[in-house]
Amino acid sequence: MAYVDGYVLPVPVAKLAEYRRLARKGGKIWMEHGALEFHECAADDVKPGKHTSFPQAVKLKDGETVVFSWIVFRSRKDRDRVNAKVMADPRLANMPMEAMPFDGKRMFWGGFKPMVSLVR
Repeated sequence: MAYVDGYVLPVPVAKLAEYRRLARKGGKIWMEHGALEFHECAADDVKPGKHTSFPQAVKLKDGETVVFSWIVFRSRKDRDRVNAKVMADPRLANMPMEAMPFDGKRMFWGGFKPMVSLVR
């Protein structure tokens, strides 16, 4: 069964185009190494909640938006293999975190086993 890595992060609106360029580059690299799907989404209808929400989870600041991303793999084992190759790929491995167009300290991620998948 497939396996999904999910990511949520704050991106300054002024750096969204720069982030999109980085995401396209990263997506191509993930796909080259075996990912089945790569998705990046910018918040459109995301409001702060009373207890939890996407903005609260990333401690969203003025001038930022939330980005929600996911990558689909054949399996967890395949995800581990693909991610190891991606992290070693010189096109990404040499990028300093300080140069990223987002605050990586407020980003969170995890791996997920799909429970229900409906596709039209």
